[in-house]
Amino acid sequence: MFDPTDMIILVSVLLVLVFTGIHIAVSLGITSMLGIYLMTGQVETVLSFTSNTAYEALRDYIFAVIPLFLLMGEFLAKCGAATDLFALINRATRRVPGRLGVATVLANAVFAFITGVSIAAAAAFSKIAYPEMRRFGYERKFALGCIAGSACLGMLIPPSVLMIVWGVLTEMAIGKLFIAGIIPGFIVVTLFIGYIMWVAIRHPERVGEGAVLPAAQQLARDANDLVEEKDMKAILLSTLGILCLIVLVLGGIWLGLFTPTEGAGVGATLALILALMRGMKMSEMLEAILSVGKTSAPLLLLLVAAQLYSRVLAMTGVTGATKDFFLNSGLSPYVILALMVLVWFILGCIIDSISIILLTVPVFAPLATALGFDPIAFAIIGIIAIETGLLTPPFGILVFTVKAAVTDEKDLTPGEIFKGSIPYWIMLLIAILALVFFPQVATWLPNLGNAVKL
Repeated sequence: MFDPTDMIILVSVLLVLVFTGIHIAVSLGITSMLGIYLMTGQVETVLSFTSNTAYEALRDYIFAVIPLFLLMGEFLAKCGAATDLFALINRATRRVPGRLGVATVLANAVFAFITGVSIAAAAAFSKIAYPEMRRFGYERKFALGCIAGSACLGMLIPPSVLMIVWGVLTEMAIGKLFIAGIIPGFIVVTLFIGYIMWVAIRHPERVGEGAVLPAAQQLARDANDLVEEKDMKAILLSTLGILCLIVLVLGGIWLGLFTPTEGAGVGATLALILALMRGMKMSEMLEAILSVGKTSAPLLLLLVAAQLYSRVLAMTGVTGATKDFFLNSGLSPYVILALMVLVWFILGCIIDSISIILLTVPVFAPLATALGFDPIAFAIIGIIAIETGLLTPPFGILVFTVKAAVTDEKDLTPGEIFKGSIPYWIMLLIAILALVFFPQVATWLPNLGNAVKL
């Protein structure tokens, strides 16, 4: 057990390294090795413990789920799946107020089932949806806020990289986390669409209604404009294939037909077949594989460092000391939960989602369990809170991703996108509160899955 001074040194070193710009994996590794050395005083023990942890982590079967799900998303993205989704949903919602905004949210929701990465969704729909919104007279701030806000769905709706990382760190069943995110994801989608339709009805000028053409002409143009050069039959077949893939993978995991890793393998294989049918070239396939390698290798390194960090926190007593401090503080469990959410919001302004999970979950998850919160519901609360931080000024990463992707707007500032994102930030906060007071929203489907398997 550490002396309190050593605990303070360990936490302080980690924070200094992170906030001075040292890569999170390096920061976690250095801090972990320092903690082992302070506890044992032997360099040989440090090297042995580090190498054993790395070996055990990398040979774990569950780690293959990350590159396989990323590969599934890359294959479908390369063959134009996101564009097809947007075109089809846009046509299906042509009579809905603010239909381009609604189509963006719905397409993001379906795209989230494919990629599991918010930044990928933000970059993709900045290129696909934004030009169409502007062409139909949408207010720039509203259009960009819609894209940045709905991109958050990428990490909430399974298969989510954040859920995989959370499951690995806490040794929770990743399949249960995937299923737990479905209903909260649909609730967030409903809130987003409700806001967009409310704006379209109350302030039609913000969505270009009636600004250029009489209503009848505009409706006809809107119904056909995006698809006039598209083969709707091909788009429909492509989208049905994607939906069947999603149902097969998530349904198989939910029913226990295969593990998340096996489901990821099935998904990657079927995605490759669909992409080849859609005309993906060999060069694009190789590009997708290389892209996944470049993305997943750093993630695996992060997870190795995080497992080492988590073990050291438990061995040195930092986790236990933090838990005891809050449990003996006399604060209400809900106040402590609010403090954890606040920490996530603040960190979301500064560093990326995965780094936030690696830094906080080894401490927060045991504390939440001790306070009586359901581990699955707490995981979904945490993921939504971390994603909300990505929209929080001054350094919300999703906002800067959208700005970087919209290259035609030379006078665009991050502040304008932040303002457009505020309503979506509020909707995510409402979703967090709903989960706090009604955790069954997250736990019902996983529990139902257990009952089905029994």
